[in-house]
Amino acid sequence: MKKKVIIISGSPKRDGNTGLLINWFLEGLSVKECEFEVIAAGSLSLKSFGCCACRICQEREAYGCVLDDDASLVLKRMIDSDLIVMATPLYFFSASAQIKAVFDRMFSLYKWDNRNNTFITPLSGKTFVLIASAYEDVGLGVLESPFKLTAEYSNMSYRSFLVPDAGVSGQIKNIPGIKEKTISFAKSLF
Repeated sequence: MKKKVIIISGSPKRDGNTGLLINWFLEGLSVKECEFEVIAAGSLSLKSFGCCACRICQEREAYGCVLDDDASLVLKRMIDSDLIVMATPLYFFSASAQIKAVFDRMFSLYKWDNRNNTFITPLSGKTFVLIASAYEDVGLGVLESPFKLTAEYSNMSYRSFLVPDAGVSGQIKNIPGIKEKTISFAKSLF
């Protein structure tokens, strides 16, 4: 059975460092038995930029956000995926706003029982991957923290591919061996 992979790009550019990393990552996946989809978070039609804290998702039996927009469709695809990849450039020591809009809406994929201090999520057992680059060697650890904590909290396995000193848009290709390292990273996930 083919593994399902969803890749969510948080870059506003298709041909920048994040786009190159995604393309190289896909080269590594192409030799594997998997189906993949790449979604540009910046192209999504959203009714709310992030979670609006209505908590209606906690009252419904189904998992997912009650807002009927493109982010809700992405969340459904995450549930159906074996591997969830979020790719983002470092912006002010954090993920891009485009990724954050989807990441925050993941709240709807959890059902909390506050009395018993427990929760369940369909994300448990999946693999969560962060691919990120930064202009210089500052801030990637801070950027990675919420992704890693979310994976641990959700009982997902976690992997990351972080590239410091990537330079400005498109300059990542000048790092010796980076394409091969990215392809190898993708191959290592299955």
